[in-house]
Amino acid sequence: MYEQFYGFELNPFTNIPNPDLVFLSPQHQRALSTLQYALVSRAGFCVITGDVGAGKTTLVRHILQTATDNLHVGLVSNSKCDSFEELLKWILLAFDLDYKDKDKVEMYDLFVSFIIEQHRNDQPVTLIIDEAQNLDMDNLEQLRMLSNVNTEKGTVLQTILIGQPELWDLLRDPRMSQFAQRISYEYFLKPLDSTELTENYIRYRLEHSGGSPDLFDDDTFKLIWEVTSGVPRLINLLCDTALVYAYGEEKEKVDLNIVNQVIDDRSESFKRPPVKVAKTTKSADTKAGSTKAKSRAPSLIERAVNRKT
Repeated sequence: MYEQFYGFELNPFTNIPNPDLVFLSPQHQRALSTLQYALVSRAGFCVITGDVGAGKTTLVRHILQTATDNLHVGLVSNSKCDSFEELLKWILLAFDLDYKDKDKVEMYDLFVSFIIEQHRNDQPVTLIIDEAQNLDMDNLEQLRMLSNVNTEKGTVLQTILIGQPELWDLLRDPRMSQFAQRISYEYFLKPLDSTELTENYIRYRLEHSGGSPDLFDDDTFKLIWEVTSGVPRLINLLCDTALVYAYGEEKEKVDLNIVNQVIDDRSESFKRPPVKVAKTTKSADTKAGSTKAKSRAPSLIERAVNRKT
């Protein structure tokens, strides 16, 4: 719709993870550095957590896009499995291995043989599981057991878990202590924590999509940050809708009125911050009848009455 009107080569605020539009705030850069270092060091387990819409999956896509040729990476996005046997099927599928008509033991043996062979060929294997908060304790424990192959063959399998904060809540459970001890690197990805970062994020997405970085008025950024709490997914939703509204009115730029209209129309997604009311303190005089009130200037009616008397 609006892409051609504003000269975009692609949608700047699509919520489909696009590694070409990854914006590296200080928080996102640290998360990316953690992932990159984990890959280089071949750490057994790396855990990246963050709130919904913080940009975790986009970073994963960026890692996949920039991974070296000698690194064999498989991504499992469907982690909501009823059993480890089901999870194994998704793992085999991620590495283009045939899982059909095989039981759990056969699939396990196939995958172990695969990672050992890749290790011998100097092509280390990294398994990335997105939305890992969906894994239960049994599946996590099975993953830990799978990593035991590393003890005799060096670092044969590396596992990176990407998930929401509930994942860390699960890993902190005393019953998961053995798994937690295997985690070499972890990072919690926070939203954009200032108006400035939100502005930089929006301008970056606009410019790297082929449009003008000045498409949003300067006075819109503070409000956008406040109602989205700096969550990239919500920023994308708000800005995308604002561009649709602006396009519908054939406006050259997105102004504050447009942003306010989007917030009002999408009140289920964007909550305005509460209005702060300044507190007033009453003095002892006020409570007793207020000296100031008694000594105030007389009104016109009072002056008229005083003149008559």
